[in-house]
Amino acid sequence: MTQNPDMAKYIFVTGGVVSALGKGIAAASLGSVLEARGLQVTLIKLDPYINIDSGTMSPLQHGEVFVTEDGAETDLDLGHYERYVSTPMRRQNSITTGQIYQRVLQKERRGDYLGNTVQVIPHVTDEIKASIESAAKGAEIALVEIGGTVGDIESLPFLEAIRQMRMDLGYRQTLFLHLTLVPEVSGELKTKPTQHSVKELRTIGIQPDILLCRTAAPLPETARRKIALFTNVNEKAVITGRDVDTIYSLPEQYVAQGTDQLVAEQLELPPEHPKMQVWEQVTEAWRAPEGEVRVALVGKYANMNESYKSLVEAMIHAGIHNRCRVQLEYVDAVSLETGGAAALETADAILVPGGFDARGVEGMLIAARFARETGRPYLGICLGMQVAVIEYARHVAGLHNANSSEFDAGTQHPVVALVTEWRETDGRTEQRDAASDLGGTMRLGAQEIELKPGSRSHALYAERMSGTSKTSGWGLIHERHRHRYEVNNHYRERLEAKGLAVTGRSPDDLVEVIELPDHRWFVACQFHPEFTSNPRVGHCLFNDYVRAALDYHQHLDINHAAA
Repeated sequence: MTQNPDMAKYIFVTGGVVSALGKGIAAASLGSVLEARGLQVTLIKLDPYINIDSGTMSPLQHGEVFVTEDGAETDLDLGHYERYVSTPMRRQNSITTGQIYQRVLQKERRGDYLGNTVQVIPHVTDEIKASIESAAKGAEIALVEIGGTVGDIESLPFLEAIRQMRMDLGYRQTLFLHLTLVPEVSGELKTKPTQHSVKELRTIGIQPDILLCRTAAPLPETARRKIALFTNVNEKAVITGRDVDTIYSLPEQYVAQGTDQLVAEQLELPPEHPKMQVWEQVTEAWRAPEGEVRVALVGKYANMNESYKSLVEAMIHAGIHNRCRVQLEYVDAVSLETGGAAALETADAILVPGGFDARGVEGMLIAARFARETGRPYLGICLGMQVAVIEYARHVAGLHNANSSEFDAGTQHPVVALVTEWRETDGRTEQRDAASDLGGTMRLGAQEIELKPGSRSHALYAERMSGTSKTSGWGLIHERHRHRYEVNNHYRERLEAKGLAVTGRSPDDLVEVIELPDHRWFVACQFHPEFTSNPRVGHCLFNDYVRAALDYHQHLDINHAAA
């Protein structure tokens, strides 16, 4: 078969035995190694759920909703992709069953199928293949992760589509990598689950080229040989996916086992050796911290690490770049409403993340006040900024009943509200039911922000600025958003008169960043900086926040020693 040199080569990543083995991290780690070989890499997620996207899914069920630059609400695996490779993910990098069927049905309604019976094969599978090829444009290598586990009925159309792509493109243009589990039972590694998983995959016409075997212990040669024999996979292509101390050491682990070389041989890639210095520096810094700080993360979903995945990783990145271990202490915001701020006493800094609805908000207000009054560094993100504004309005600006109209539609002082509830048009203030048309009021994706010269945020973002506003002279940056409600501009003058500094705004004058200039470190932003943090460089806002937490920790140590 003649290969097209301008066409992307594909690595299809499937999973077996059990879910949550880490296909996303495995795909992203391999992608980072191929990128380190000088290749242009992208990653694509095929999600078998029928939802159009992750936007309406509960974080308690599905984990974090990751937001791309172009405003797509996607599975959290796209966050893993962006943390490992430099290519930004786009809307087309997230493909769901819901999207596929929606497109097929739209074509059927338009008559595109010329009256033919619409079926899974070929119409659905053709749509899947076309979506994959569209998302892979411009890349040399596309790693395609198929969500779910082999044997799930929901993922069958996706597996059939990638089987067809092997037939269409050939062995040198496609590679199947299958992730399985080799559990330890009574001190012995069991290969049978992996054998059955590959058998299931072969039943539907897919023969893995590489097996990545998750295991807590090293995979001995006898086990590798047995797996290779029973799965028809070359023994050197049976890779040990051993549990690691940090997921950021996986790229090095894959290089050490020659995984990228196996890929290069099959896909006939240039014989480049990967440049791994950056990843070596990351893991070395993670493993040799010179200090430690405790950060209280006060959230609505405090018992679910996956709900704040990008935020958790951003704090790890900031720790790496400050040579310290960040100990995140999850504090349920609801618990503060009854127990007060006592749970925050041991924290060196307070972090209040985003979220929706009123549950736990009063607890977040307690956390913001505690940070403001005790001098602890405070970082508020999205809802965390709105909470800081409400708290300041109530306890400093004298607006005792201040609130967001999201939480109290009849509040006397809606310092946070939908723009349409307070912005004037033709001299009249628009009025609208806050619960109506919620899907049309969301601000999503990367948007321009102006930062005030002389502010902390302006100084922090100095190296990331794209220019200067021609009208205001403020510095320009871009960050990703996911929210509906905004700080009410009708209250800005009163809040600023009491010492709250608005240091970031949108081009149409919506509040983006607030600071307390007289505080040790108090910054809150409407956007989500965690979505653009990665272990190689961290993020300027998180890096400085953790540095401030370290300073506070050292300040406490000095005071304790003096006492």
